[in-house]
Amino acid sequence: MKNINKGLMSFIDKTPNAYYCVNNIKKILKKNGYQELKENESWDIVARGGKFYVIRNDSSIIAFNGGRLDTQEDRFNIVAVHGDSPSFRIKKNPDMYDGMYLKLNTSNYGGEIDYSWFDRPLSIAGRVVSRNYGYLTKSLINIDKDLLVIPSQAYHINREVNKNASFNRQTDMLPIMALTDKKDLDSIIRENLKKQDIDFTKIYDYDLYLYNRDKAKQIGANDEMILAPRLDDLACVYPALQALIDSENEDVINVLSVFNNEEIGSLTEQGADSSFLNDVLSRIAYERNFYLGTALAKSFMISADNAHATHPNAEFKSDPTNKVELNKGVVIKYHNNYTTDASSGAIYKLICDDINVPYQDFECRSDMICGSTLGGLSQSHVSIDSVDIGIPQLAMHSANETIGSKDVMHMYNSLLEFYNSIIEKENNKIKILKG
Repeated sequence: MKNINKGLMSFIDKTPNAYYCVNNIKKILKKNGYQELKENESWDIVARGGKFYVIRNDSSIIAFNGGRLDTQEDRFNIVAVHGDSPSFRIKKNPDMYDGMYLKLNTSNYGGEIDYSWFDRPLSIAGRVVSRNYGYLTKSLINIDKDLLVIPSQAYHINREVNKNASFNRQTDMLPIMALTDKKDLDSIIRENLKKQDIDFTKIYDYDLYLYNRDKAKQIGANDEMILAPRLDDLACVYPALQALIDSENEDVINVLSVFNNEEIGSLTEQGADSSFLNDVLSRIAYERNFYLGTALAKSFMISADNAHATHPNAEFKSDPTNKVELNKGVVIKYHNNYTTDASSGAIYKLICDDINVPYQDFECRSDMICGSTLGGLSQSHVSIDSVDIGIPQLAMHSANETIGSKDVMHMYNSLLEFYNSIIEKENNKIKILKG
């Protein structure tokens, strides 16, 4: 358990946003023998078997392994997660100098809890597109220093601060970068590119975001909790990645889909509500010479995105008969917005029971609005039996979030068992075999 938690916290500290999530996953996959495929190139190598990954728009990645080569029938075990987290996007022409402070113009990305971002060490990371004479180059940059802060207003200035936590994102949430305009964002970007020995003649554009510089850490009297930024959804990404790498199942093609833009609705070319997953599965089927429709009918998907734990100071906001606790196991999510039904929920519960992994049910209060996640969006493009699960957490979408330190291992064990399983569905009978 300590190793998986240590690995997760290290991964979070190195992963300020979705671009670095994909880049870090790519490095880990390559170390474990995975080969990169390009969408604009031939995939004939897939016909010979092996371990592969494909990246779309630098910010989503799909990896897969396994599958038998001596049959024209196959199936997929798929885990879907997302690599983006709520934050603030840096606008174009962002520098705002009023003679006292150099601020950056930003807009929100996703449903972040605004007040949680005040008075924290912040910096900037993402992607820059520059010109090197006749061509454009895409480069990742992370300004690895405590660069900015969004200062809160003192209690003496805003006496209503503890009564009204509503903030204007255009006027109240802009970060300070300097007390002079002698070094603007463009100059900082240029310095970073030069440190990376990236040649350029002009910076054309960027996708840059603020990120919280706080480090992930275990807390509590018995180290029973993890406090960290971006736990939604990196706390599911990391154990899912490790489970895929550790899986050994030649009877199933195991797939891990890490999507960007879940926090803003997934309506991008690399989001869950795109053709990315279907495109990859279709090309695998073509190269392996089996019919995709038959394979999908035998396949199963787990959508892993964190779930709300019962809040210690707001228990009344949880469903009265479905309390969710930290360190009590993976959460199975039930609602009209989720893909879980009796059949898919039972399949996941059986997988957990076979290896003694605890689980718990989540239902939203009937008088509250329930969020949605990856599973339902993916279903509009790839229709597969699916269950929505997650690690229970507190303060979802805060700059820092909290989970139980045991639940990361619970997630890992259940996903590894899933990847190593064959789910046989025949009429009204479902059997889970070991791959």
